[in-house]
Amino acid sequence: MNRRHFLMSTAVMAGSAAVRGMQRSPNDTVRVGVVGLGGRGESHVSAWSGMKNVELAALCDVDEGHIGIKLNGLKAKGVRQPTVYTDVRQMLENKDIDAISIATPNHWHTLMTIWACQAGKDVYVEKPCSHNIFESQQIVAAARKYDRIVQQGTQSRSNAALREAVERMRNGEIGDVYMARGLCYKWRDTIGHTPEEPVPAGVDYDLWLGPAPKRPFTKNRFHYNWHWFWDTGNGDIGNQGIHEMDKARWGLGVTHPTKVTAVGGKFMFDDDQETPNTISAAYEFDVDGKKKMMTFEVRHWISPHEAGIAEGKPGNTVGNEFYGSKGYLVIDGDKYSSFLGKDQQAGPAATARDEHWANFMDAVRSRKRQQLNAEIEEGALSCNLVHLANISYRLGRTLNWDAKKMECTGDPEANKMLTREYRAPFVVPAQV
Repeated sequence: MNRRHFLMSTAVMAGSAAVRGMQRSPNDTVRVGVVGLGGRGESHVSAWSGMKNVELAALCDVDEGHIGIKLNGLKAKGVRQPTVYTDVRQMLENKDIDAISIATPNHWHTLMTIWACQAGKDVYVEKPCSHNIFESQQIVAAARKYDRIVQQGTQSRSNAALREAVERMRNGEIGDVYMARGLCYKWRDTIGHTPEEPVPAGVDYDLWLGPAPKRPFTKNRFHYNWHWFWDTGNGDIGNQGIHEMDKARWGLGVTHPTKVTAVGGKFMFDDDQETPNTISAAYEFDVDGKKKMMTFEVRHWISPHEAGIAEGKPGNTVGNEFYGSKGYLVIDGDKYSSFLGKDQQAGPAATARDEHWANFMDAVRSRKRQQLNAEIEEGALSCNLVHLANISYRLGRTLNWDAKKMECTGDPEANKMLTREYRAPFVVPAQV
């Protein structure tokens, strides 16, 4: 055991000892445990530790280094030290925890959510809430069976300006909305090649892999870069892209597609990444006998600021465009703008910050899932668009989707990819 490992282990034990025997909090305080303490996990820890009548009761991560960093950060802020765990199953046994907040890699999202629902916990789960379409079905089934409050972390659903934009489109502001476009142009450099190496001290790599196949440890398959491998991630269309995919589907007012086509590839780089760094997907929908369509694009390098999105800011262009018979509407981060008529005169516009964390807590207290802005069923529907695009890309053909049967018509190879083989004992159950 090296000195760093010893120090981190000591910090973990000290954090646990500090709260042993803690009494259950008053009824108006929601006690939350955060699972996954990497980059996105920091936002979860910050949100819950700074919210009134919410107690950050527990932290969980398979990397003791992550735990030590978070404990030190909370101590510096004067926040009461939470109980710490490396195994989420042990955390779920703590009956004093009311809700868990999941910021792990994608391949863990559904199974952890199902376990939490079975343990009587409410769940805030990061996007995408599922790693495949089978998981989309099972995560909703678990939320319903155990009557839990489950929210996907697609924050734009709780942005007042964007909610106004969708309402205006519903009311005909830009006429008959027939098409939506999602843009995910983020500057993504090559990840290069990294060799197989021993698992770092203080990391439970077997638990990190969980449902995924056993693979040798490499740095590229681990922190953050797991996004670019099919075992654990869904590419950038399922990373940043799911936010824009969700907004595009929401604004267009659609659920399941009837047809999906995606093309793309890895351009420019020779590295370990498996998922495409460039992909273009097209979706067709049937809404009461009327066709609508959506396109979605992911690029990884130099791109223009289309529709004025992020104009004047170098690098990323991430947002949405909606086209109607009377004009078009653009979503750019926390704001929207509309342009009306043949002359594209400036129409209504607004900017606001989201209140997604608060929205979850409001629903936890009211016990009304209808109060959630990104209730898990809505999240799963958007995730399915990501999964179908990736299947179409990987097979190199168009998919015809049957929403009633939840399968691709006449395509057994595609249907096999609606799920995966799970590594025991980390199996997403067929019956929740």
